[in-house]
Parts: sequence; C-alpha cells; structure tokens
Amino acid sequence: MTRPRNGAALVAGLAAATLISAPPTLAGAPCVPVGEWRQPGHAARVDPLKVAAAGGGVVLLGELHSSAEHHRWQLHSLVALHTLHPELVIGLEMVPRRLQPVLDRWVAGELAEAAFLEAVQWQSVWGYDPALYLPILHFARMHRLPLLALNVDPGLPRRVRAEGLAAIPVQAREGVGPPAAASPTYRTRLRTAWQAHGSANPTDTAAFERFVDSQLLWDRAMAEGIANQRRRQPQGLVVALMGSGHLVFGDGVPHQLQALGVDQVRWFLPWDQGQDCANLKPGLASAVFGLAAPARAAAPMAAPVLAPPGTRLGIQLEDKGGTVRILRVATDSLAAANDLQGGDQILAIDGTPVRSAQEVIAQVRRQPPQRPLRLTLQRQGQRLERVIRFARR
Repeated sequence: MTRPRNGAALVAGLAAATLISAPPTLAGAPCVPVGEWRQPGHAARVDPLKVAAAGGGVVLLGELHSSAEHHRWQLHSLVALHTLHPELVIGLEMVPRRLQPVLDRWVAGELAEAAFLEAVQWQSVWGYDPALYLPILHFARMHRLPLLALNVDPGLPRRVRAEGLAAIPVQAREGVGPPAAASPTYRTRLRTAWQAHGSANPTDTAAFERFVDSQLLWDRAMAEGIANQRRRQPQGLVVALMGSGHLVFGDGVPHQLQALGVDQVRWFLPWDQGQDCANLKPGLASAVFGLAAPARAAAPMAAPVLAPPGTRLGIQLEDKGGTVRILRVATDSLAAANDLQGGDQILAIDGTPVRSAQEVIAQVRRQPPQRPLRLTLQRQGQRLERVIRFARR
C-alpha cells in the first residue's frame, strides 16, 4: 500500500521529478565524479561545506524524497557541518509548524520511535518511508540538535490550488506572508511540472496560476521558518532538508529568503550518475555532490511504500473529520486493477468501519497474503464493494 502524502508534497514531488530527474546516461567521464563536489560551471574541486560552516547562515540540502542515497548524503553532510559548526539547527520540510512541540519532545528523548511517528502524524502528513529519515532524526536526537518544523498543513496548499491565494483569508494562511513573485524561469519550470500532471488542462490559465500560488506559498512558508530561526540565533547555522524542486536555480526557497533579507544562503544538490551533464548549468546550485547510485524519482501519483511485499495497494489517503478518502491511485497498481479511484471514500475493511488513514494502513499491513481484503467504498453516493487479492509473500 502506498502511504498517504502531504497534498503540497504532491506538488514538490512532481516538481522535483520533472525538474531534475535523471536523463539517460551519457558516454564518457562523469561531469561530477562520485564522492566529489562540483560548482556548476566550474571544473575545479570545491569543499563547500567548509565554506558554509565558516560563514554560517543557511544551507539547504535537496532531495528526491524516495531516494535512500540522497538521505545518506544529507546525513553525511549534516555530520560534517555539525563538526565544523556545532551551533546547528535542522529544518524539515516534512513536518508542519503546528507539530513543532513533537519535534522538541523527540530531540529531548521523551518519545520512542513509534510514539514519535504517531504523534508527528508521519503517515498522513508526509507519507514517505520513515526509515529513510530516521537516521537523520536520530542524529539530531543524539546530539540534541534542534529540529525545526517548516511546512504548513497539507490542506492549505490544496485549498490554494483550488481557490487561489487571494481567496484565502489572511487569518487562514497559518501566518504565511505574501510571497515574492515567481521569476519567469521559475514559472516556465512550474508550467512544465503542472502540465506533467495527468489532470492538468494546458489551456486552463486560471488553474495554472493557482498552482503557482500554491508553490509560492509553500516556498514562502519554509523560507519564513528559516528566517525566523536566523533572527533568533544569528550566529547559528540552519540546515534545511527539502525537495530539490524548491531549490534548483535558486528560484524557490532561496528566492523567498532573499526577499526576506536573509543573506549567506547556499543550496546543495545530490548529483546522480547518469544525469545529463548539459543540465549542470551555472546557477543550478551552489554546489552538487556526485553519488554512485542513481535515484529513482517518486512517481507523482504515488509515494514510497513501507509495507511487506504483497501488501501494496498503490493509493494515497486523506483523512478528515473521521472520513478517509483516496486522493490518488498509482498507475499499474493493485488499486487501479481493482477499480479504486481518486475520490472514493473508504467506509470499512472486512466489515470493520475505518475513520483514519492510519487505521487503513495498519489493516493492510496486517493482512495475511492468503486472505482477500474486502473494501467497502462510497463513490458519488453509491456504496461499492471491492475484494483485493494480494500476491503471496
């Protein structure tokens, strides 16, 4: 089963996959050797972590959310930066601001893993495999490094995509101020990402503008969280982890930080072997780091899975007020083969009512492979039954 994912994260995953996914491998020597840093547009080796740690300020580390290799690189970079600059705070795109107290309790050692993941609503808010992130979270806990929640609640970007930012009352924006306007190049890349979305109508200008609004709001929210931390701790170093789509060419979060008057901002990206060297253009990033294993971009409609083999449905869930709905169904998934559709409400599993995405995920993971799973759905007022048969493990 695919775990649920932040509605805004759907945009970032789409942007990241569209903007920096790895093209076919080129013949010849790699433009970024494995284990080395490169500044786009410069052939010389650099050691940007030493420069960043010495200067303080803000470091932004990109990722494809589903890439284990990217998260390993982030952890190694954090270790190096902490060694060079112990007064370090780690910002997380993965957690909305309202859950900051949960991060504080985790760092203080008050929560075990399972209790933390439940309290931080990991499955329903973010949805990517927590095993990819737990080494970083444990590193912060081990060294009592503050973790900073940077995101907004998933419903806010979804509402902006549906209504536009101007239609959202100021008091409903979770304190996020007006974003700086998108640059022309950013708008061009966002249009490419938006058009890659299966439901996008290329001629619907208003829908595209709402899409841009939602991305800018998200960039601004993270930038404001970082800027506020810089004001609280001017001598510290803020290192924030986020999807690479927010960073490429500095048009996302770096642009919003600049508008907020935050200087000394550097953004680093992982560079997978096989990416087209023609894409390594000046301004892409402050520096990139060569990785051996090519990352697999998450499909825009499906988050990674943390479930035993044979128990994967391929859906994203949203729960609200005791109602569980399917947001998206992955192409060629078990869910698609059994006619599950986006918008379906899951009423019950094997006759037992469900009221949260967590309950659905837990039930699917517990399901014996030899026993079919009976889902009771509601679709446009009609009650439906679907029987899912998993492959044997």
